[in-house]
Amino acid sequence: MVTINYKNAAINRADNVYEPAEDSFLLADAALEICTDGMHILEIGTGTGFVAAVLQANKDIRLVATEINPYAVECASSNGVSVIRTDMFAGIKKNKSFDIVIFNPPYLPTSDDEKVPGWLNYAFDGGRNGRDAIVGFMKEVSNYLSENGIILLLISSLTGIDEVKEIMREHGIQSGIIARTKCSFEELVVIEGRIV
Repeated sequence: MVTINYKNAAINRADNVYEPAEDSFLLADAALEICTDGMHILEIGTGTGFVAAVLQANKDIRLVATEINPYAVECASSNGVSVIRTDMFAGIKKNKSFDIVIFNPPYLPTSDDEKVPGWLNYAFDGGRNGRDAIVGFMKEVSNYLSENGIILLLISSLTGIDEVKEIMREHGIQSGIIARTKCSFEELVVIEGRIV
């Protein structure tokens, strides 16, 4: 295993698990700015557990994560993340107790011939328009957010920023961009959402 050291955290990588990249770093930095000690946090699709591990290394929080990829569950667990193997929210009881729900979804538009084999496809395949997982997430997230709870969602300009903000609006969530960075062929943004 290769270890990534970032902001007081040492995160192990593993085969068959999405490798932390620019999106992971941007989301971790944004989450560090928003999270405060004592918060109860849920991360959907934690992968290696990079964002969760960085938060846990810097904040006094309660955090649980979900992940569908069994290799990622093992990797995140090795990084000290409490992770449940499930598809998005399926293994979490609806209880409106989370102050923040964090999600770095598969956001790339993906045609059938662009799918990758095995478990890694869950990390990359955003569906034809890049918004399939985001739509499913938005349908459920309000069942888990506490009053004044916050959503942190990372997407790409290829996903359609205005379209994602419209999906959020349709689910009663007010949104705004709180972090952004340019990559070679896209812009990555972190959208903060709050139920109105």
